[in-house]
Amino acid sequence: MERMIGVIGGSGVYDIDGLEDARWQAVDSPWGTPSDEILTGRLDGTKMAFLPRHGRGHVLSPSTVPYRANIDALKRLGVTDVVSVSACGSFREEMAPGDFVIVDQFIDRTFAREKSFFGAGCVAHVSVAHPTCGRLAGACLSAARDEGINVHEGGTYLAMEGPQFSSLAESKLYRENWGCDVIGMTNMPEAKLAREAELCYASVAMVTDYDCWHPDHDAVDVGDIVKTLMGNADKARAMVARLPALLGAHSPCDKGCDRALEYAILTAPEKRDAALLAKLHAVAGRVLGD
Repeated sequence: MERMIGVIGGSGVYDIDGLEDARWQAVDSPWGTPSDEILTGRLDGTKMAFLPRHGRGHVLSPSTVPYRANIDALKRLGVTDVVSVSACGSFREEMAPGDFVIVDQFIDRTFAREKSFFGAGCVAHVSVAHPTCGRLAGACLSAARDEGINVHEGGTYLAMEGPQFSSLAESKLYRENWGCDVIGMTNMPEAKLAREAELCYASVAMVTDYDCWHPDHDAVDVGDIVKTLMGNADKARAMVARLPALLGAHSPCDKGCDRALEYAILTAPEKRDAALLAKLHAVAGRVLGD
């Protein structure tokens, strides 16, 4: 299968200079309407797709992003590798505003979102012990370094529900007791759904602030966040532009992301719900024989 890189991003990270044959297209999904149309094209010969996570104009809150429809739509387009680019707060002095963090672990504290494509009528359990793809994350790390971005390899991302920022007590808990490195509102259930869809997934967290734990930053200033976010978006687009050359032609994922469902579905074939199977055509057709 030909490689296609899908980028899920916020403001300013859903287009890129030099994208050939670029066009916005609507993708229908049985899981609802995706956040927006998807910008597709080719960059250095590699197929690309850009999806604004919150919709153009930032019309969706973290809790109302249609995560299942987004991942399903990317899979239907032929995306093989998903790069999530998102703003985050930092719990570490050394992970300063303007820095990037290549996330490799998550703690999921969201509670108001649908977190799986599977359920009654077709039960499946995938492993998210290592929720990001090491190969794809490594390419993002190299691309960021080549672009001169101050980037940190590895980090634990606390996914909160939002839309409010943390209280001081929460911020201290996540930093001091739980050992988290960054905090954001959008990477869960996105990473879990990408795994269920057998897509390689990497998370690039762009630091905008120190949350509220830092003695010199005792409250998150939204104005400062937006200013830093815009600068980060420019760097993120430059980083993404380097990925086609680093990733090259598609080959099976050596981390097993593209085979995550191999033994995950437990419901006996004769007990599976036909309506749910129809919805699973894109994400699980490989193993369902559809």
